[in-house]
Amino acid sequence: MKSLYIALLMGLSFVATAQNKIVGTVSDKDNKALPNVIVSFPEIHKETITDFSGNYVLSNLPNGTFKLTFSFVGYATKLISVTISEKEITQNITLEDNIIHMDEVIVSTAFNKLQSQNVMKVEHESVKSLQQKGAATLVEGLATIPGVSQVSTGTSIGKPVIRGLSGNRVLVYSQGVRLENQQFGEEHGLGLNDAGVESVEVIKGPASLLYGSDALGGVLYFNPEKFANSKEFKADFSQRLFSNTLGSNTSLGLKTSTENWKFLARGSFNSHADYQIADGDRVTNTRYNETDLKAGIGYSNSSFSSVLRYNFNKLDLGIPENGIDEQSTSHSTTYPKQAVDNHILSLHNNFYFKNSKLDADLGYIFNDRSEFEDSNVASLHMKLRTFNYDLKYYLPKMGKVETIVGIQGMHQTNRNLGTALLIPDAKTNDFGIFGTANYEFGKNVLQAGLRFDNRKVSSETHEIIGQEGYFESVDKSFDSFNASLGYKTHLADDLTLRLNVASGFRAPNLAELTSNGVHEGSNRYEIGNANLKNEQNVQTDLNLEYKSSHFELFANGFYNHINNYIFISPNGNVIDGNNVYDYVQANAKLYGGEAGIHFHPHPLDWLHFTSSFETVIGKKDNGSNLPLIPTNKWNNTFKGEFEMKNWLKEGFATLNIESTFAQNNNSEFETRTNGYTLVNLGLGGKIIINKATFNFNLNANNVFDKTYVSHLSRLKTDGIPNIGRNIILGINFYI
Repeated sequence: MKSLYIALLMGLSFVATAQNKIVGTVSDKDNKALPNVIVSFPEIHKETITDFSGNYVLSNLPNGTFKLTFSFVGYATKLISVTISEKEITQNITLEDNIIHMDEVIVSTAFNKLQSQNVMKVEHESVKSLQQKGAATLVEGLATIPGVSQVSTGTSIGKPVIRGLSGNRVLVYSQGVRLENQQFGEEHGLGLNDAGVESVEVIKGPASLLYGSDALGGVLYFNPEKFANSKEFKADFSQRLFSNTLGSNTSLGLKTSTENWKFLARGSFNSHADYQIADGDRVTNTRYNETDLKAGIGYSNSSFSSVLRYNFNKLDLGIPENGIDEQSTSHSTTYPKQAVDNHILSLHNNFYFKNSKLDADLGYIFNDRSEFEDSNVASLHMKLRTFNYDLKYYLPKMGKVETIVGIQGMHQTNRNLGTALLIPDAKTNDFGIFGTANYEFGKNVLQAGLRFDNRKVSSETHEIIGQEGYFESVDKSFDSFNASLGYKTHLADDLTLRLNVASGFRAPNLAELTSNGVHEGSNRYEIGNANLKNEQNVQTDLNLEYKSSHFELFANGFYNHINNYIFISPNGNVIDGNNVYDYVQANAKLYGGEAGIHFHPHPLDWLHFTSSFETVIGKKDNGSNLPLIPTNKWNNTFKGEFEMKNWLKEGFATLNIESTFAQNNNSEFETRTNGYTLVNLGLGGKIIINKATFNFNLNANNVFDKTYVSHLSRLKTDGIPNIGRNIILGINFYI
């Protein structure tokens, strides 16, 4: 595999280089030049910014038709199609004022359009904005997005939840490839660090058409940081400090580019002590340490571009088994603990033809997970190796119809080396084929697609029949056809309607098919079911958006019916002091939505007020409640923007009031939780001293040191509250 990547990369330099160039000027409606506008070809990884006179130049471009975007804070993002077939073309642009928001190109959907043009509603959030909210971890930041929550174990382990679905029902993409890291386990975290991640896109609803199995509930698509612009060298250093966990997060990044070649490297280290609750006690062994390394190299010319990225993430996680016990501020984990090494190698290629293009993504993920009970000998040691591929061909545009056809696949092996087994040695093979088309007519857009998938799972027999740890061999094949249909229209100049109906599926995972033993993280004896069927769902989404220059309103509603929903149910037996749970299936439904406003009053152009409410209800067809359903949440934020002479730019101050309601619709083996309200403060901006420039943000989360227990906290059964007051200071230097 390594030799294949090297051969592909070495071959890049022998492809001929073209001299195609696009130049132009960007100005406002009064014909005033706009400097620092971001001008980008997202499809071919080309980007620059306008100079003081509003001029821009992008060179070494391939022949073909591509989307060119112009984005600048305070102005509406503009996306145009540009056909490049000459040595040099000129494209002058006028941007319109829009002080509420800046539109973003969405990468996770099929046609890479601006969100305002997209048939499917996708949430886009930059990691910078998540950090400005004081998020200590990437998943904690995601949980601030309406419709997204997290199942947490202290501050170190978080699993994303989208509209009540989590685990293998939410697919995660990083560096353009699907992330596989034993995500079926409740105590298995995301395994991604926010350093070197530019933004995240959240698809709330089935995305199996584009991504196959495990995208039944939605997709989290993490966009890696961009390379430097041509002939630039950039360096940055960031440091964040956390008062509650006595923690720190340090990151250093370097990147440079020539006309054809691009390079970047980043390293970060994250270390935290046990988190402190409101009464001053620390929750024993919630400490953790994380090392993260990222590197990338890219090449592009007139007919080809390629990006090779590598990410190594090393986690040392304490497991809080004894609740509030021995008090310590040490950062060194004690037993029991986890050690997780995760490697992601991805190769993204674009081949440009006259009127079409081919995207080819290859990925290799190696997840090495160990759990230590009371010594440095791993009781559980699993090695998961995954190779996946994703080929998409963009057919020549026919009138107003854009079409994509593609194939995707995965080969995965799981191997056990420890003294205990959670799942058996096994192989998984996926294959999928799909097609999707986008048709625009007037103010309307129609998008539809079809897909077929097959997943084959085979595992080995282990131990003696009838005993704990016995796994009967499994040889199963799962097939699924899925379809989607979406429609977008403008009901009025400022009012947009989106209606989407899509099916999705998820094949049972190894734990659900084969479990036979105590799941230590959940204190349950779990018994798998080799006769489980695919989960298959149909979800309807309705989105309404109103946007004017000073006011935004959105309302999202969904209804999700899932056939053969897989869940665990107690059977009344007890083995070795642990209640026995079986994996069973029943039809289920989830419904709810999100609604919110963004008000930017005139003439108080420095003030923003946002408010959102989210709700989800999950039930089996017999009327009983599904587990791990997030509580209703009401979030209100006041934000002021300001500048101070020549030394503080892009200043902001925020007041956030987050109200979480009581959850009384708990499943039979869950406890109820009370409601609570948290108050959070934020302050930040860009400071300029002489020629030195740096960004800072200061946050105070849970200002009043409120004692509360989240319904999705895995520590709530022991009565352990969530984190108390936390002061976070972040500084980022750019060179």
